[in-house]
Amino acid sequence: MPPSKAKQALVAKRRSEMLIMKIQGRTSAQIAEHFGISPATARSDLRRAIKKARDMEVHDAELYRFIQGSRLETLLRGVWPEASDGDIKAGEQARKYIADLTELFGLKVPVRTEISGPDGGAIPFSSGEAAEVMALIDISDRDNAEIPTIDPDADFDDEDEEPEEEPDDEDDGDDSP
Repeated sequence: MPPSKAKQALVAKRRSEMLIMKIQGRTSAQIAEHFGISPATARSDLRRAIKKARDMEVHDAELYRFIQGSRLETLLRGVWPEASDGDIKAGEQARKYIADLTELFGLKVPVRTEISGPDGGAIPFSSGEAAEVMALIDISDRDNAEIPTIDPDADFDDEDEEPEEEPDDEDDGDDSP
């Protein structure tokens, strides 16, 4: 059986006070001690209060978006007849309202972005080899990066393997074969 309305109101008030205390910098243990509950209960209540606040915030944002959308649609309906009849000024205003509605509801197509090379030119990327990708990652955050020389024979897949020992060509003074 769900808690009574009175109990729900008390819990909501306590959680509200807990959030204020948390914002003031109190720890969960201090909050638990203040309310005479266990620290685990305090943490659980804080989590639930934050989730509810987030849900309410999302709901408020959706409500605001709906209200603003209705307002823009009303304005659009006001200029639409003239815009449809060829009035250039009304057409431009209608286009702006439509653009605002599109942005408000997130209907714009994502803009394609790219990373450019030096002086805004293309980045030379030909084979897709690991060495080439690593070199591009290394220069990606530099404003005036020069294009690195890429060794197409470098293989980054074998980094975990032990390097093969090369024969020692130096004479170490030992004449034995």
